[in-house]
Amino acid sequence: MSDSSQNENLISCRDYKIDYKIEGGEKMVDVKEIKTIELVPFTLMTSSIAAIIGLIYAIILLITFGALSAFIPGAALIFASLGISMIILYPIGAFLIYTTLSFITALIYNMLVPRLGGIKLGLEGEQVTSLPVVSFALILAGVGAIWAFIMGLLLTAVILPLTTIISTIIPLASQLAVATINNVTSILSMSNATGNLTVNATNLTAANLPNGSAVGTAGVVIALMLIIGLPIAVFVLGFIGSALSAIFYNFIIPRVGGVRLILAPAGTAHEITSIPVVAASLAIASVALIFGIIIGIIQFISIAAAGNAVMGIEILIYDVLRYFIGTFIMVAIITIIYNFLATRIGGVQLGLE
Repeated sequence: MSDSSQNENLISCRDYKIDYKIEGGEKMVDVKEIKTIELVPFTLMTSSIAAIIGLIYAIILLITFGALSAFIPGAALIFASLGISMIILYPIGAFLIYTTLSFITALIYNMLVPRLGGIKLGLEGEQVTSLPVVSFALILAGVGAIWAFIMGLLLTAVILPLTTIISTIIPLASQLAVATINNVTSILSMSNATGNLTVNATNLTAANLPNGSAVGTAGVVIALMLIIGLPIAVFVLGFIGSALSAIFYNFIIPRVGGVRLILAPAGTAHEITSIPVVAASLAIASVALIFGIIIGIIQFISIAAAGNAVMGIEILIYDVLRYFIGTFIMVAIITIIYNFLATRIGGVQLGLE
């Protein structure tokens, strides 16, 4: 065989190895790590999706109010005003809220990746065939814990001053109450008919009333729970939930097919130009189905143990259908909106390595 022929075979084999180990053999998984999430495209896309979903929800409510006004004519103007206001407020409110949430979430993710590692995707061509469990669960739990810490700080900033004010007011109110009672009893003591009352009432002092220390202590305990306990709990629960999601995904995907991501180069990043609707909806809904089965079985056992097996079966069937159908519809709506917006404002851009 000539050198040029050998070189051509080596080149073709090298290119072919991206998808297959050997010709006609098992597909080779190409593991990519999401090192960064481009802040502006991610924020713009997620907030725009939220705004459209908010608009859809407002339209549904407007139609509902219109139907109700047919049965309650006197409230037609009120229903119309509420519906029109929601058409305006829901999309704008959702856009603004998710702009903040999405930007901070992506920023937290990018900050944690050098320390915890990013989400890893096992790709076979366009299809996400596997999610390495530890990396997936660790980064998502870390992002959730940071958010819990932020929320804990915000809640503490409200609760701690409030409990401090209350703990200060209580002893002042107690002293005022004692002084008021003593003044009243002093007046009543001028009458011999109220002598017994005077003896009993004047024994009351501020020491017998609440001093507010319990409220102040409770405020400190709550603050510690919010700042320390809440992030730890969110991290642990988030890790378990994310790990189970990845395990279920890896288990079910060979049977139903995985999420497909159509990627295109965008400078140093990769842009998700579209997400096939059915593949994404079926894959994620199948993962939700497993959660629905587990939760349904737990509820069935508890209800059946109480002596109502028929209701337990009904709830099991309801959970299974609710998790699968509800998730399928929601993911389908989101991916349809995403594909519609991606051609107009650009898709999410990821730094993959």
